Amino acid sequence: MAKKSMIAREVKRQKLVEKYAAKRAELKEIINDESKPMEERFRASLKLAKLPRNSSATRLHNRCQLTGRPHAYYRKLKVSRIALRDLGSNGQIPGLVKSSW
Repeated sequence: MAKKSMIAREVKRQKLVEKYAAKRAELKEIINDESKPMEERFRASLKLAKLPRNSSATRLHNRCQLTGRPHAYYRKLKVSRIALRDLGSNGQIPGLVKSSW
């Protein structure tokens, strides 16, 4: 089980990303528009830099929904390999059979 503080930090980042997503997209559109004057694009890049760092989507880290583990994460199921193995052994994931040879 991951530390509660790390899980809470990740939830806080997720909220910030959702809050500033539209503003970040708008500023990035201005920055990448070649037809706009250079001063306007530079001002937009300064505004983008003033936004909180944690509002960037690249700062998010996928975590297991059950344990909060950040490594060995299966995107399709949103769980870690350890939680996946436990769920599979208990028969809670349809079609998943633990292999043995």
